[in-house]
Amino acid sequence: MKLRGSRRLTGPNLLWEHPGALIQVGVASGDLRHAIEAWRRGAGEILEAVGWGDERTAVRRFHGGADLAISAPIDGLYAACRVNEWAWEAACAALQEREAPSLEQAARRLAGLIEKERNPRLLALQSAATERGLGFLWDDDLTSVGMGEGSRTWPTKDLPEPTDVDWAGVHDVPVLLVTGTNGKTTTVRMLASIARAAGRTPGFCTTDWIRVGDEIVDEGDWSGPGAARQVLRHPKTQIAILEVARGGMLRRGLGVVRADAAAVLNVTDDHLGEFGVDDRETLIETKFVIRRALAPHSPLILNAEDEGVRRRGRKIDAKVTWFALDRRKIPDDAAAACIVQNGALTLIEEDLSGAVVPVDEVPATFGGAARFNVSNALAALGLAAAIDIPLPAIAQGLRDFQSSPDLNPGRGNLFELGGVTVIVDFAHNPHGIAALLEMAGAMPARRSLLTLGQGGDRTDDAIRDLARVAWEARPDRIILKEMQKYLRGRSAGEVVDIMERELRVAGAPSERLGRAASEMEAVTQALEWAEEGDLLLFSLQAERDAALELLTSLQASGWKPGAPLP
Repeated sequence: MKLRGSRRLTGPNLLWEHPGALIQVGVASGDLRHAIEAWRRGAGEILEAVGWGDERTAVRRFHGGADLAISAPIDGLYAACRVNEWAWEAACAALQEREAPSLEQAARRLAGLIEKERNPRLLALQSAATERGLGFLWDDDLTSVGMGEGSRTWPTKDLPEPTDVDWAGVHDVPVLLVTGTNGKTTTVRMLASIARAAGRTPGFCTTDWIRVGDEIVDEGDWSGPGAARQVLRHPKTQIAILEVARGGMLRRGLGVVRADAAAVLNVTDDHLGEFGVDDRETLIETKFVIRRALAPHSPLILNAEDEGVRRRGRKIDAKVTWFALDRRKIPDDAAAACIVQNGALTLIEEDLSGAVVPVDEVPATFGGAARFNVSNALAALGLAAAIDIPLPAIAQGLRDFQSSPDLNPGRGNLFELGGVTVIVDFAHNPHGIAALLEMAGAMPARRSLLTLGQGGDRTDDAIRDLARVAWEARPDRIILKEMQKYLRGRSAGEVVDIMERELRVAGAPSERLGRAASEMEAVTQALEWAEEGDLLLFSLQAERDAALELLTSLQASGWKPGAPLP
């Protein structure tokens, strides 16, 4: 029996809607039931002893252990972690038949921690905002009511009384959530373009940056609760568009408790084995946590072509807008849908349908060849329509959106280099690589090349799956790239070795395979191999920015295959 971790839950999460404290424990399957029962007893005793008798417990079992959570007020979450840890310590003592820790001593110590952390004004402000139907955001440093341009923010340790707040000037802005395994960042940026076309200032966060209007507020992987708070507190945000990654939801919960619409784009076997999420069904449940932020009238935008998303979506009591390239995938009883019909993105609501924009007028779709971006555009259409953005503005925003290195770096970036076509994409899992190769198959090319790599935190089976999917398209050359930045516990060459062995098992001949010690070396090898009429597919993660800088300079200088590289 092992305590693997202890953390706060600050927003709606995989277990429930409540804030609280969670511990993850490792327990042999035969002892799990007894361990949970003992923990519940310990939790009940200590919660009662510290004056939190009305708080509740929740359990999520998984192979080899469980998540054990207690609810708690938001001004007591650090103390709640200690309370939960004591309950586990008491459970271990009971199961191992050793002396139990003193309940009386623990209650005095923990009650002191709770008192030290108390912030009555925080709870009063939360209650006042909730009564007025307004957004409420808090963290260790800042607390705010309202959202975006209608928000007011103060230091969490120096809050006003609710009666001192000028509530007349406080209001919310529309909030859109986007989650899924692939396509989140591009969909968020499509929506930002739509917001601009509608004359609104978008505030949005992605895995590259936080941006409000034309201002990059901060750079980095910003797709968690902290990013959401920054966007929603920015005084220029008029529409908030939030990329919601699985890691943030599992670690802390959602960064918001209210949203006007949310989308689940797709769910594939990626990042399994982390946070006790060992299978796709649990990963699907994780992605669907976003529904906890929706009011009953707020729609969930779901991909009808993803079997797992479709199956889960059919089971929930929520307003759903389905999207699909193939209309036959839309459920017969769907109240609303976004589809491709007669070559155009089309919105169907209440037995009415209207073409919004032809697919070939949306640059990111590459004339329809990039089916994954057609799907992303359909999701964006559904989300934008949910907050009543006029259809002409949606059409214009999708026409305006360019998947360029400056606006959408590393997502379907196209370069023409002296007759060689280069596409740079973030594709890094079997689903993403398959989509990239499907697009390539619809584009004319004399020969094709793919660079391929994977992070060391994936299982051997996942790495082999990636290699098999890559070979299904039979590219003329595959360069296997090492990514030192993402070894994540594996030795150098280990991931590349696994992929190469799997490719050989799948039938890839030696002359079609190459190896590179880094992503930039893979890019260089590919450019040296290229001839006029070739298509190069660069799957880049570790050195994306350097590669984009090189390709941009080559395009500007008129480089042609066979010429020296800088």
